[in-house]
Amino acid sequence: MKRLNEALLKSNIEKAADMIVESFLAGGEFYAFGTGHSHMIVEELYTRAGGLAFVHPILPPELMLHEMVNKSTNIERLPGYAKALLDLYPVGENDVFLIISNSGRNSVPVEMAMEARKRGAKVICITSMKHSTTCTSRQKDGYKLYQVSDLVIDNQAEYGDAGYYVGKHQIPVAGTSDFIGIAIVQTLTVAIASKLEAKGLEVPVFRSGNVDGAEEINYSLHKKYIEKNPYIL
Repeated sequence: MKRLNEALLKSNIEKAADMIVESFLAGGEFYAFGTGHSHMIVEELYTRAGGLAFVHPILPPELMLHEMVNKSTNIERLPGYAKALLDLYPVGENDVFLIISNSGRNSVPVEMAMEARKRGAKVICITSMKHSTTCTSRQKDGYKLYQVSDLVIDNQAEYGDAGYYVGKHQIPVAGTSDFIGIAIVQTLTVAIASKLEAKGLEVPVFRSGNVDGAEEINYSLHKKYIEKNPYIL
């Protein structure tokens, strides 16, 4: 696997952080969405130690792998499913939507971005440009995620995701997009928190539940940022 283009990553993460801080100051919501293995990257943002309290994930179980692999794959390719799902959430013009898909080719993540933008939200995507520009789209109009997003963060993963090659047959092993994606969103979290702190604002961050005194802080953040919206679990 080639070395990441760190300058490009840093620049686009900074831009993403600016978009999210601007949304936060305007009273908007920060949504995050990923299917298949990408849902792990979204979970890394949500109610975890050191995580921002105003992240709102959209993680329907039917789009994850633990229920049935083929079911998740088939649903991710369904046209129209993203709109039906997004209709359950009050997405609006002050909101920012982070969508994660390594290939960026399937209907649900692509149409989720399109539907979010129709509602006025800004869309940031994390995708592999090497993969996405190599494959064909499965979305009915031929779009890929990077083409319908306001800002693209390239995770720089290899085509096919697996980035290490073993033996004389050069068998590709070890998926890379998840651990790169987790590093990206944690760096994004640091950038957002730093920008809020520089403005003299509260930085609403969850503490580890295994640290003494954290429960009271976490409970107050949960009441303020999560329970206020009955659409968000």
